[in-house]
Amino acid sequence: MTGGEVLDLAREAVWTMILVAGPTMIVGLLVGVVIALFQALTQIQEMTLVFVPKILAIFVTILISLPFMSQLLEAFMGRVTEMILTTG
Repeated sequence: MTGGEVLDLAREAVWTMILVAGPTMIVGLLVGVVIALFQALTQIQEMTLVFVPKILAIFVTILISLPFMSQLLEAFMGRVTEMILTTG
């Protein structure tokens, strides 16, 4: 493999990672902001209040986006395997 092919593969791997982790991270961020706003408005400063809703929201998001994630990872792995077979 040439240097350009390695960089293309690395760029594609990073992009795939962003697409796979993105929905979960965005939901976690939004739930955290909403809970922080709720805590600021009600002046309830309980640290454990953040964890349960965040965990539940992230779990539901993973369940919903699991087919999308597996499709992306399968396509990426197929391209990597094809590159290995044609190069090697």
